[in-house]
Amino acid sequence: MSTSAKVRQGQILELANTSGLASVEELSERFGVTASTIRRDLSRLTVEGKIARTYGGAMPLTAPVIESTFRQRNMENSAVKSAIGRKARALVSEGQTILLDSGSTVAALAHELRDASELTVATTSLVVVEELAEAESVHVECLGGTLRHRSAAFVGPLAEYSLERMSFDSVFLGADAVTPEAICEADLVQTRLKEKMASRAQRIFVLADSSKLNQHPFHAWAMLPEGWTLITDAQADKAQLAPFKKANVEVIIAG
Repeated sequence: MSTSAKVRQGQILELANTSGLASVEELSERFGVTASTIRRDLSRLTVEGKIARTYGGAMPLTAPVIESTFRQRNMENSAVKSAIGRKARALVSEGQTILLDSGSTVAALAHELRDASELTVATTSLVVVEELAEAESVHVECLGGTLRHRSAAFVGPLAEYSLERMSFDSVFLGADAVTPEAICEADLVQTRLKEKMASRAQRIFVLADSSKLNQHPFHAWAMLPEGWTLITDAQADKAQLAPFKKANVEVIIAG
């Protein structure tokens, strides 16, 4: 291996451990080499056990992230999530049929929908069902499946089959992390369901507070089609939002 390649790979590893890695294309532009050269660098670092490949780039190999439970997540950034929920509520109109994902931020939206009228809500989330249980003017469809205890929601083939027979004006998705191209989750069962959800709606909204932007805590990804909308909080800075705007993702700021 040439000295220049060794130096470049060392700099890539340093980026992974500090600011995080951008896409292959952005790394290619940064170092003035081809995308195939960057991919070889990433492959080399992966073989050496220094990084793990993710969609579009890589992440440092550190101690594994332990997925928190819904109860734990619900206690984090509660004011911010409430603000995002209120902003998302303003995008829901009377007479619509919408799909709500699991997650604490989506649950904050469900809380705001309790006074809605002539609204149909389908969901995989036990928490959303609980929020809307006494909202008699909201028609609730609960998708079946296998209960995933950590997220307090249903996943699996039964939920996916149900979606094949429904369509929605809008879907509101939660995320453990989100990039301009994809949602990051703890396992492939979740990401497969999210992709199915996104395919059944005319408009796609991802509700994610600023701490989740451009992060990659896990290795499972749900790809997002073009034309989706991010709803995040006012603490998101220009650097965090720049990749989304560059990718023509509509960004709505709550609060």
